Amino acid sequence: MSKKNTTYNQITAKMIIVILLITLGLAFAYTEYIKREVVINLAKVDAKKTSRLVFESMYSAMQKGWNKDDVQEVIHRLNKVDENLEINIYRSKKVADIFGDIEKDKHVRNTNEYVKTTFEGEEALDIVNSDIIKYYFPVIANDKCKSCHVNAVSGDVLGVININYPITDLKISLNDMINLFLIFIICFSFVIFILLFLNFNKYLLAPINNFIKTANIIKKSSDIKQRVTVDYDINEIQSMQVIFNEMLDSIEYQFYYDHLTGLKNRRALLEDLDKGKELLFMIINIDKFEQINNLYGDEIGDKILLEYRDKFKELLPQTSILYKMHADEFGVISYGSMDLEEFENIASYIISHLGKYEFRISEDKTIFINLTIGISHGSTLLLPNADMALKLAKKNKQHYLTYTEEMRTLKAYENRLSWTQRLMRAIDEDKIIPLFQPIVDCKTLEVIKYEALMRIKNGEDDYIVPIHFLDISKENKIYSQLTLIMLQKTFAICKETKYKFSINLTKDDMANNEIIQFIEEEFKQSDFASNITFEILESEGINNYNEITRFIKLVKKYGATISIDDFGTGYSNFEYLLKLNFDYLKIDASMIKNIDKDEKAQLVTKTIVDFAKKIGVKTIAEFVSSKSILAKVQELDIDYAQGYYLGEPTTLVEKK
Repeated sequence: MSKKNTTYNQITAKMIIVILLITLGLAFAYTEYIKREVVINLAKVDAKKTSRLVFESMYSAMQKGWNKDDVQEVIHRLNKVDENLEINIYRSKKVADIFGDIEKDKHVRNTNEYVKTTFEGEEALDIVNSDIIKYYFPVIANDKCKSCHVNAVSGDVLGVININYPITDLKISLNDMINLFLIFIICFSFVIFILLFLNFNKYLLAPINNFIKTANIIKKSSDIKQRVTVDYDINEIQSMQVIFNEMLDSIEYQFYYDHLTGLKNRRALLEDLDKGKELLFMIINIDKFEQINNLYGDEIGDKILLEYRDKFKELLPQTSILYKMHADEFGVISYGSMDLEEFENIASYIISHLGKYEFRISEDKTIFINLTIGISHGSTLLLPNADMALKLAKKNKQHYLTYTEEMRTLKAYENRLSWTQRLMRAIDEDKIIPLFQPIVDCKTLEVIKYEALMRIKNGEDDYIVPIHFLDISKENKIYSQLTLIMLQKTFAICKETKYKFSINLTKDDMANNEIIQFIEEEFKQSDFASNITFEILESEGINNYNEITRFIKLVKKYGATISIDDFGTGYSNFEYLLKLNFDYLKIDASMIKNIDKDEKAQLVTKTIVDFAKKIGVKTIAEFVSSKSILAKVQELDIDYAQGYYLGEPTTLVEKK
């Protein structure tokens, strides 16, 4: 039997009923407590006053020489004053010894426990029920009493005055009533607050907080496959959970499934391929689908895709999963124990059945559609490898092709060839340009120079960084041309601005006669050498000191300065640095990027800075990407800093 859930209406009703019952219970208990306290306190006060009046009346009567019968008459008359008031007087044994005993007194002295207690010198209060109070007042002997009661001493109890009267005669002051009421209201409010808080926390706040916490975990993990599971038997919370999970189901479906075919999409495919398992994978491409779609429209294109989906499902084994990738591509992963040869046979089987598929556009129009398949296997790079095999299969007019390592070599060769052609075209079209990143003084944060950084202009605000083409340019002997272009353009801008500039040079650049000759001629023609710093890339290592020192000597003759770049990588040989006449030491990004957190990087950097100061060289920190890194750089007493936090590379440089 399923457990019945509750609702917030039911919880609220239960809370009201429980609080009401508790309130009534507390009010009743408090009323009884106050009533009893009032009865006890006020009864004693009133009874004591009345008892003293009775005693004084009796004492006056006895002073006049009245006998015990006269005393009984006085008591009888006092009892007639108020029909609800009853007064009794019991004499002690010492009084009876002198003046004679009364049978009733003797009986009461022996049987009534309250009278016995009072004869011991303590007043007693007996609340018989909610209507009657009995008060027992001890009459204690003093010096005056001893004149008549010669057998008594001071402090003896000579008698007990018993007063019985109704509780309704008690009175309490308005001030006391108000104070008691305020105390009750404060206590009551506190109890209600605690009850409400505990119930709301248990049934409302805690479930909602747990719901939000679980939702935040899903949000932070970015894993939309997770679901909220909050175990509360509350309809509203469970409804929220169901709606939220259904929303996630919908998002997950849209995120991982193709809306047309209902198959898993490319995103789901990438996640499945990224699990590191040994898999067989194929891409099935519908040849010239884009032209067919453009010619006959999206409706026909959708029908083709849906028909191919159904055909592929019929032909593929159950251990395979079919995915919808790009507009004209399907993917297939095999999870079974199938080997590569069997998987290739499936590709051949698909081609033989659907490789020249006849699709009817209308009653009088039919088109033939061809397929091409690329296959890969292994645990990594399955998608790019299959895509490479697919492209080669199309290029070689083959129905399907399986990826091999030879294809990777061929692809790398094609990539190098493509970049070589692209670089030559960029040179011809004058798209090799310098961007300038500021280098600032760590103390004043003022720009003291710019580093010229090579880029290929790829659009209005789009630039290609050297990491994509630098190695290829060196392999194809193009790099020296790029360096010469950077020198020409940077020198030209330097002549028009008030700023200084740094330019990167490799060991090969400093041995290149064409580059050396260009620099020397420029320095001879214009007086700007003092605004130029050449950065020698230490990361490449230096094995020919003669060529380097010769270059340094040449440029310094005209006033240029030298910086050792990327120090902290490569050889980082302090000994050879002493052989070079340089002015700046640029600490590599690998040391700076985590310097605000990495104590080892701080220690090594501190060593470099101390070394530079001892030989009179300025230090520059590159890759300063945050405020905390800059603070640590300043703390380590580095002279200059460079990085995206201080300024991005830009074409804009202030003119004179």
